[in-house]
Amino acid sequence: MTARPAAVAGLFYPREADALQRTVETLLGEKPKTKIKARGVVVPHAGYVYSGSTAAAVYRLIEVPRRVVLIGPNHTGLGDPIAVMGEGEWAYPGGLVPIDAGLAAALRAEVGAVRFDDRAHRGEHSLEVQIPFLHALRPDMAILPVVLKHISYRDAAALAEGLARAIRKSGEDVLIVASSDMTHFESRERAQRQDRLAIDRIVAMDPEGLYRTVEDYGVTMCGYIPAVVTLGAAKALNATRAELVAYATSGDVTRDDTSVVGYAGITIT
Repeated sequence: MTARPAAVAGLFYPREADALQRTVETLLGEKPKTKIKARGVVVPHAGYVYSGSTAAAVYRLIEVPRRVVLIGPNHTGLGDPIAVMGEGEWAYPGGLVPIDAGLAAALRAEVGAVRFDDRAHRGEHSLEVQIPFLHALRPDMAILPVVLKHISYRDAAALAEGLARAIRKSGEDVLIVASSDMTHFESRERAQRQDRLAIDRIVAMDPEGLYRTVEDYGVTMCGYIPAVVTLGAAKALNATRAELVAYATSGDVTRDDTSVVGYAGITIT
């Protein structure tokens, strides 16, 4: 099987390996003396010029284990509702990252709705932009890429529980990364207000509340279902605390506050 090629290199992040490495190292900055062991994180997936610093604020704080589950929204509309890459490799300008076939098989065994489906991953950027950060921090990592369409809370909760069981049975530390931007194309004032509704539910460790809040208040958080699944799985793995590490909007870069996208970086421990 050929490697999944980089789809947004040169668009969301630098195309050349050396330039990408320098960019990631600059964004990550100086390493803290001690790092935290997170069960999960929520990080944005816009171009690095907009959200790279918010994502890096989270990544620099955490230990990245050898196995990482990446969960993102399906922006392309291709593939199955719960689409997993079950084998192969993932290419990016810094090299190749192996797919965690063992964890993929374990997840499919636990959750009947999981499908091995590469179509949803071909042009999807939400997971791809996380790879350079993670690989810089853990070059020997293996990833389990999961892309989700809109699913019911019941199905999201079942996926979270099944993922937690698969991770528990692996006997290893696994990091779950939820890739999500926050409110899209609202004024800064409204974006901050809407985003606070969602962030408060995450910090309260309330996955169902997050799902209902986003749906009821029309929060245009593209990866809220990945965040719901990540939060639910982390809770099932005994996580008890979520903390907002960083928040920004695209207006911080464009200086246009009339229409912004929000970005939040959150740790779940």
